[in-house]
Parts: sequence; structure tokens; C-alpha cells
Amino acid sequence: MRGIPFIQDWKFILGEPESPHLLATDDTSWRTLDLPHDWSVEFPFDQEKGEACTGYLPGGIGWYRKRFTSTPEMTGSKVIINFDGIYNRASIYCNGQLVRFHPYGYSPCLVDITDCLHAEGEDNLIAVKVDHSRYADSRWYTGSGIYRKAALHIMPKLHIPVWGTYYTTPDVDDASAVVRGVITLRNDEAGPQQAELICSLFGPDGQLAAKERVSCSLAGNQSEELQMEWKIPNPERWEIHDGKLYRAIIEVVDDGRTIQTVEDRIGIREFRFDVDKGFYFNGRITLIKGVNLHHDGGLVGAAVPLDVWRRRLETLKACGCNAIRTAHNPASEDFLDLCDEMGFLVQEEFFDEWDNPKDKRSNGGEQRVDDITRGHAEYFREYAKQDLQDTVLRDRNHPCIFQWSIGNEIEWTYPKYNEATGYFGMNASGNYFWTLPPNSKDKIREIIQGLPRDAYDIDKTARLLSRWTKELDTTRPVTANCILPSASYESGYIDELDIAGYSYRRVIYDYGHQHYPDKPILGTENVAQWHEWKAVLEREHIPGIFLWTGIDHMGEAIQKPWPRKGSNLGLLDFAGFQKPSYHMFKSLWNEEAHVHLVTQTVEESLYRLNEAGELVEKVPGGWQERVWFWHDVNSHWNYRDGELVVVEVYSNCEEVSLYLNNTLVAAKRLEQFEDHIYKWAVPYAAGELRAVGKRAGESTSASIHTVGPIHSIQLLGDKDILQIHPDHVVHVTVQLLDAQGHAITNQNVELAFEVEGECRILGVDNGSPDNVQPYQSTSLVTELGRGLLLVQGTKPGELAIKAKCAAIHAISNICKVKVVE
Repeated sequence: MRGIPFIQDWKFILGEPESPHLLATDDTSWRTLDLPHDWSVEFPFDQEKGEACTGYLPGGIGWYRKRFTSTPEMTGSKVIINFDGIYNRASIYCNGQLVRFHPYGYSPCLVDITDCLHAEGEDNLIAVKVDHSRYADSRWYTGSGIYRKAALHIMPKLHIPVWGTYYTTPDVDDASAVVRGVITLRNDEAGPQQAELICSLFGPDGQLAAKERVSCSLAGNQSEELQMEWKIPNPERWEIHDGKLYRAIIEVVDDGRTIQTVEDRIGIREFRFDVDKGFYFNGRITLIKGVNLHHDGGLVGAAVPLDVWRRRLETLKACGCNAIRTAHNPASEDFLDLCDEMGFLVQEEFFDEWDNPKDKRSNGGEQRVDDITRGHAEYFREYAKQDLQDTVLRDRNHPCIFQWSIGNEIEWTYPKYNEATGYFGMNASGNYFWTLPPNSKDKIREIIQGLPRDAYDIDKTARLLSRWTKELDTTRPVTANCILPSASYESGYIDELDIAGYSYRRVIYDYGHQHYPDKPILGTENVAQWHEWKAVLEREHIPGIFLWTGIDHMGEAIQKPWPRKGSNLGLLDFAGFQKPSYHMFKSLWNEEAHVHLVTQTVEESLYRLNEAGELVEKVPGGWQERVWFWHDVNSHWNYRDGELVVVEVYSNCEEVSLYLNNTLVAAKRLEQFEDHIYKWAVPYAAGELRAVGKRAGESTSASIHTVGPIHSIQLLGDKDILQIHPDHVVHVTVQLLDAQGHAITNQNVELAFEVEGECRILGVDNGSPDNVQPYQSTSLVTELGRGLLLVQGTKPGELAIKAKCAAIHAISNICKVKVVE
């Protein structure tokens, strides 16, 4: 995060103590902590005190305080604190004075404390009240507190404001590129000021690539936008999965002295959407292989160290994923920095609700709201413009961002349009997933045109949001996730978008392209099933999809009652472990040969044997209408002797041969399976089951084994050296093994971790959506024979980590990690 870190030695307390905003108040009994901080995730899951929508964790009211001394640099300067995210309804005080109320929990918040500071050498107090007493105010887990970083900006009165630089790359080819900058310069002095800007651009190799000088004169208390331009020969482009970054450094020079330096990282790339041909990135047609991500990181809640995101994004990258949709709110600045580095495209979303609220408990009946579920809709009209534009100002230099999304499934909150589609009402089934609109385009138009207009209509608000976005950035298209496009085309909503985002509406891809041929279409929310990707491959005009979801997230636990604590629809589980759907999409989204084996009894599978002894679907053609949940399969080979078992293989190989104990069962070709899943019916025999695939002359294999009792506990850290830093953690994965060293996935035990050395244990998890043991623990019941421990270093030295099981005798290795400054 840009600026001077303002994250250490905060004081925190839950509740409403007396005069917490005053400097003289005694806070010695308060807890001392560093930001980011999420207090909700520190509590046990509680069915009685929590709600399914936000993951059965509490909210409440909390206060944060930080003392700091006025330095000589602050005297006569502009002093700003940037809070990147506070959830939510934050009241921010400086030296007892309320400086800003910031209700939205996801947008950045600049707080000008210049006029509140005490004289040089004196103490100051920043106090922040966080009111998350409406603890069920979202459809997913939010966290509570100052859950993102904060930074201090000390600037001269002649300065570039925070977020005062804007870079674009209007002309890019292999021979050269133009980088254009718009630099805002502000003069807070009473009289006129002369200034010179020295503008330097450094390449990914660190060498100076271009330099320009711009001079100007500003009147007192005025701002001016200064234009500059670099021409770069042989540019190194920012590419997908190869985030080559340039450094743009602007020096503000006053009377020969540099008084301010502002640095940004930028990427040289170009892209466009074609209504017929799809998405062009750096001149090449590129398929968008995207996933939706909520902002929590599992056991760390909403205060996510960057190493947690890095591990998760690296795993998604290996799957072939190249794009992230930030469902359904702005991401942190640090997360976007990471996407810049790793080469992920990002569609950044602003809001989940606009003028009207959504039902947080059931995700339906969208107007039912009580006190604890009142969300941001009541603040939307007053704060939406600032929240949106602060986000765009903060993020428009990120090369990863290629779309702005103004809203998610907003149609549910303007219900008067929905019945026009014919999907709803007394004589309709409501099945908008698999059927074309029952009403014709003309009928939908006729009905909508006959509806009365309201003060806040969907098209009016969309027009405002789109206009506010384009006031600050026109280099990226504006989109939204539309759940009922057939109505939204006619209500005027999609008229305000550059791209129509479709939410679970692949069945009308051709309908939309035929009836509204001037508007590009993109799948912005899609189930993680083969039929969704098949629909893209069959249509040039559909550039890609965003799966719901990339990673399981807390909250939104509406599919199953307690102890289900979150939504388990991701390619990765809560602990970041790979699920069967991950391997399906790894086979769809990669050219490199991939094979993955799973099993299930015939009785529990999706299949039956026909008269010819072949496996067929119990519901013929059912694969075409599979939705969010992947079907129940096992990753083990432990059944009763002779029991008939379905073996599934997820692979992109043209041919796969299945072997049981080195004896060929059968070789099959992918073209035999319209659902893109290889299948065999195999009578069980103990031993090794192995699949060997061939693709374009390349061979790969995967195997699973019959396992015995638990013999040992394997601990593996994802790094050997751990830096002391709030963003650095070591993920220690635990796996149960049998005596032959085979991974056990059909047995579970409770483990206790022992850690020697100075560290902070962030928590444990096993990845299961039904695991409601406290995250803040050193013991864990495994799931599928595995689990996760997360550790941060606090002092230099060595950590020695092992696990014990009281129920059985099992040998644990020792995972050693060196902690360094």
C-alpha cells in the first residue's frame, strides 16, 4: 500500500468505553495489535448468536486508537491518512474531533487531519469507531474492524494529491508504445507557485526508459491537471500470467529542490472487446478464464496476509485461470498489486445493492430487511458517488483492471421488471436457467414500456454510476452482472453498459447476440461445469466466463443448515485445497496434459448400467443442467471386494488407459463422453488404480491406492524461510499417510500441533464447509486426511512444527522454518 505504513501499535477494545475518542482517556488496558485486524474471525462460530448469511460469526462495536507525535515534516504540510478498508460505518476522530463518517466497508477512505494536529513534538490521537452492530448486513462474510491497511501521507502544500496520477497506454504495438500521464498538481498556499515536474519511467529491468520535464504556474488554492507523454521503443508488454511492470516516478521540484516524489507501477498493454469476435488482448484473441472471489481468506477472515492470496492465486493460475471478478465489492489495493505482479485480469465490482436492499438471509424475497440485516442501501444515495470515484481514483493505474462492474444482480431489487420476461408469475415456472424467455422481445418491451416510472429506477441509477465511472476513466468498459438480461435490455439498464454481463444465462447467449447485436456479451457468473465452457467454445462472440466461485467463502450458507458456515461452490476449498471441479477446469483451461482420478460406488454415483453393461446417466442428458454443486465423488480406492465402482477421470487427453494393479481395464477416448468425463465401471480389488493419458504425443498419469491404517503424519511448509512481516506467513499442510507412504483420504483424526519458536499462530482449518471448530486453535480434526496450520514469524530464529494424535500412535515429521528480519 502506498504511503508511510500506519499499521503498528494500535489499541483496540470491543464495546463502548467512556470517551474513547479523547487523547486523555486511559487505554493501557486495551489490547495492542497491528493492522489489518478482523475481530469477528477471532470468535468461535455460534449458531445462536450469528447468522448463516455472514458465517455465524459476530459483529458488534469496536474502537481503535493510535497515538503518534507531530514531527517536523508535518509542520506546514498536508497530512492525510488512507484507510483502505474499514468494516463498517466508521467514525474517525483526530484529537477528539470527528473528521469523517465512512459507512461503506469496502471503499478506501482518505481522512485529512491537517487542521487537527497538535504542534510539533506533541502527541496526537486517531480514534476509529467501527459500528458493525448490524452483524448480518451482508449476504456473505464481511469481517469487522480495520481489516485492511492504513497509510500516512505527509505532503507539501504544493503537491500531487493522493491518487493524483493517471496513466494510460493509448497506442501500443511491438515497435513502440505511448504512455500518457495526467498529473494533478495542487497548490494549497495562498499565493501563486512555480513548479517543475520531472517525470521518469523505468522499465521492468530497472533501467531508465524515458524522461520528461513539465513546468507550470499555479494560482493560490488551485489545482491543475498537467499532461505528459513518454514514447517507449520496443515496449515490454504486461501480459496475462506475466505481469511486466514499469515504474513511473514523478518528482515535484520547487526552486531546484525536490519536495515530493510519487511512484506508481504501470503496465503497457492494450485490449478491446469485439461484439462478434470476442476479446482481444495485446492483439490476440484471448479467452477469459475467470473466477469470482469474495474477499475473505478462510481462517484469517477478512484481514488477509498477501502470502495467503499469493498461494491461492498461484493455485488458480496452475488451473489456467487468468481473470478475477471481485464479488461483489472493491478489492484491497494490495490484492490488486498482487494481480498486477502475477498477470491476472481483474473485473472490479463496486456494489451488490443500490437504492433498494437485498434479503441477506435467503437471497430471495429481496425486500425483507430487519435491524441487523440493514445493509448499505440506506447510505447508497448519499455516498455512492464518492465510494465509486474514490475506488476508481485509487485503482485506475492498475494494469490488471480491464473492466469496472457497477453492480451485481441488481434486477432482484427492482422487481417490477421481472415478470415482463414471462419467467415469473402465476403461470410461469421461474426456470430462467435453461429456457429462453417465455415472452417475446416485443412483448417484454411492451410490458416494460407500460410500467410506471419511479424516482429511483434501475436505468436512472445505472446511468449515474456509469457516468461517474467514465468521468475518471474511459479506458475500460463498464459492465454489470445481469441476472435477467432479457428484461434489462428493455428497461434501459444495459443501455448504460458497454458490455452486458450475464449471470447464469448461457441459454440466451444467442438470443442476446441476435436481438441486441451491438452490445458485447460476457459470462460474469457461471456454474463450474463443462456445459458452461462448452457454450463459450462454440461461440466466437462470447469471450469467456467467471465461475462461481474460485474459492469457497464464508457466509452465504443458505444451501444447508448448521453447521454449514459458508458457500462450498469453489474450485478450491476454505483451506485452499483443490477440489474435483478444480481438476475438471484444469483439463479445460490448459494445453498441458492433465489426468485426475476419482471414484464412487455405482449406487451413489450419477450413473447406472444399461442392458449392454455400459455406464449411462441416471438422468439422460443431466450433465447439461448440472449447477453449482459438483457431484459426490471420492479420492480414495477403498471399497468392498468385488463391489462395482465408477471410476471418473478428468482429463484433456485424447485417450486415457485405466489400469488396475498393472492390468489394463480399458482404453477410452474423450470423444466417447459428451459430458467430458471419462468413466469406467470396475469391480473393486485392492491395490493401485492408475490412469495414463496421451495428448499430442505427451503422456501423463495419475494413481490412487488402497490404504491401510494411519501410520504417520506428514507436515509440509510452503517455504523454508519466513520473513517477519504482516503479509508473510507459512502454510503448513498436514497429510495422514499409511505405512507405504500413500495419502489417506478416507480416515480422519484429531491432531494437536506443537510449535517451538517465536511466532504467531494465525489458526487452523481442514477446508470443510461444515467445520465450525474455532479457527483460533492449535488442534484440528482432519478432513479427507488433511489440514492446514498458518503461522507468522515474530522474532528471528527457527520454528519447529510437529503434530500429535492422542487417539493413535502415529509418527510426525518436524517441519522446520527459519524466521528472518
